[in-house]
Amino acid sequence: MEISAKLVKELRDRTGAGMMECKSALVEAKGNLPEAEIILRKRGITSASKKASRVTRQGTIGTYIHPGSQLGVLVEVNCESDFVARTDQFQGMVKDIAMQIAAADPQFIRKEDVTPEALAKEKDIQRGRALQEGKPEKMLEKIVEGRMQKFYEEVCLYEQPFIKENTTTVADLIKQNIAKMGENISVSRFVRFKVGDAAVIEETPETSAPSE
Repeated sequence: MEISAKLVKELRDRTGAGMMECKSALVEAKGNLPEAEIILRKRGITSASKKASRVTRQGTIGTYIHPGSQLGVLVEVNCESDFVARTDQFQGMVKDIAMQIAAADPQFIRKEDVTPEALAKEKDIQRGRALQEGKPEKMLEKIVEGRMQKFYEEVCLYEQPFIKENTTTVADLIKQNIAKMGENISVSRFVRFKVGDAAVIEETPETSAPSE
């Protein structure tokens, strides 16, 4: 059955679960909101949102080097205890996140991390695009806001579709692991290296080719 965005948002507001998880639960519950909430509780997803405020001072630094050694990632993923940080499940999740960063090249961790400059630039681009398409002036802001979600999916790690299961976002992947491991989990920082990305070649009078 068709599940409306309004219904998904309502379930998300009630449970704190991710959009994809809410939609999945609503599909399983055939659109029944209370039943979908029960399904999420059984999956442990709603309990994950309650752990989000807990302090995460343990964790691990994960790495991923792509075959050929031209691309590599370092990522710090935090949890609450050293015990959880050492488990195979946690380590596997960290590796998946490192691979995600290598493949999808996010620029920020969360939507809230997007700089005002980047946000303003993208909105200006989308506004100009809408004008070029002949969209009515009074609808521009609504159109721009709608298109910004695609921007967030491209540049924010948590908003990106998970590379191993594109019906799930990285944020939902983390929530699933919070529910399974019983501790809050968060990504605190990452860096992605690609050979040649930072290379700056400056010609000097000694090295530049003679002009003809």
